[in-house]
Amino acid sequence: MKYKYTFLILLFVILPVIVSAQDLEDRVVEHVYPNGLKLLMIERHTSPTIAPYILFKAGSVDESDDARGIAHMLEHMLFKGTNTIGTKDYEQEKVILAEIDRIGDELDNERAKGSRADENKIEALEEALKEQQEMAEEWTVAGEYTEIYTQHGSTGFNAGTSVDYTIYTVELPSNKLELWAMLESDRLKNNVLRQFYVEREAVKEERRMSVDSRPGGKLYEQFMASAFTAHPYGMPIIGWPSDIAMLNRKKAEEFFKIHYAPNNSVMVIVGDINIDKTIELIEKYFGDIPSQPLPKEVTVDEPEQEGERRIEVEYDAEPQMMIGFHKPTIPHFDDYVFDMISAILSDGRTSRFYKNIVEEGIAVSANTINGYPGARYDNLFVVTATPRSPNTTADVEKVIYAELERLKTEPVEEKEFKRILKQIDASFIRGLSSNAGMANQLTFYEGIAGDWRYILNWRKKMYEITPEDIMNTAKTYFTKSNRTVATIVKKEQTETEGEASE
Repeated sequence: MKYKYTFLILLFVILPVIVSAQDLEDRVVEHVYPNGLKLLMIERHTSPTIAPYILFKAGSVDESDDARGIAHMLEHMLFKGTNTIGTKDYEQEKVILAEIDRIGDELDNERAKGSRADENKIEALEEALKEQQEMAEEWTVAGEYTEIYTQHGSTGFNAGTSVDYTIYTVELPSNKLELWAMLESDRLKNNVLRQFYVEREAVKEERRMSVDSRPGGKLYEQFMASAFTAHPYGMPIIGWPSDIAMLNRKKAEEFFKIHYAPNNSVMVIVGDINIDKTIELIEKYFGDIPSQPLPKEVTVDEPEQEGERRIEVEYDAEPQMMIGFHKPTIPHFDDYVFDMISAILSDGRTSRFYKNIVEEGIAVSANTINGYPGARYDNLFVVTATPRSPNTTADVEKVIYAELERLKTEPVEEKEFKRILKQIDASFIRGLSSNAGMANQLTFYEGIAGDWRYILNWRKKMYEITPEDIMNTAKTYFTKSNRTVATIVKKEQTETEGEASE
């Protein structure tokens, strides 16, 4: 009788998810246009709104060595408008833009000479560039794209660049779908990368604010550079300072032509739409954009790590730490196991890290991330932690390793498995409940995993994982020789330690 009661409880917990998953399987409509553009649609009439998303496989991992940071820079530039949006008179403006490019290139080339540069020439070129930029501003309408979307009731008009892709997002009233199609196709066909050198300075400032002046940013950047010695995952998305300083409009236009092709993208529209009319509408506005030869995938394999790597980042801040272990990416079965391990260790207040590290007062926080920094290529399982004084990073590191070792030797109990699976099902439902959440997941998995159905397969695989799978995966990857450890230490602390050793 007890078994039957338990079964009924589980049935009521799981049944809605099964129905939701089946509903998703049946309702996603796919359409591929002759130019290679793939469109995924879900018709939902719960509210008169839509979430149209576009993802391009154009991340920092796709950049050439002489254009690091260009994917992120291009994302910024595509908000500047087209030959009709963002300008008062493009015919007048483009003459000045050409002169800005000429002066900017000459200025960059002179600066690149370093100590051999002619300072007088640099000063003259800087003045000439400033003068041309001021002239260009007379023809520029700043922020017109954002203004148009705002006037028509949009929310979430944004974009983001990762190591793997760049995505463009917005939510709109459903009667504005054609407006969206017109605006987005226009900036793919007729974009004008105006204000390039002004925006380049803004990106330099963004880097100073998000990386150079933030201990967490510094730690992350140095950690990634140490963990990946060959693969471009080790490069910062925003670029190194010297990279940003040499970006120009020509490099951005070349990257755009190669990577922003319809056959290198995924479009998803979720919400109050008519499927047949939407297919016709997208054909009308995007169907004439020509496909391009697909860019080459990264062929560099990160060499197997042959020993622990440890680095310290000196910064006047409280200690933090990151620990990373190399692992395979999706759809390797071990990646699913790592998702389960991540949930066991740090998903919520019932997780092992929270109960045994945070509640015990050893750390302020201790979390895990699977699939860092991206998913197109083999990646890292990462642990982040901030000690609680008077504990040190060494103290926290010790208890973290104890928890990882426990995964190798103690089978996860059924009760804990059920808790995690229940959380997975709840997360599954939450992630697909809104138009934006659904669009985000469909674009990501179709673009990066190659098939949006990975969403459904992932949940199925999670139910197949056994305690033995967790133990075997932990034994295979949680080894000293496979880990990279980065910590923040206060500069005065390192200086004191150095004096003591002398």
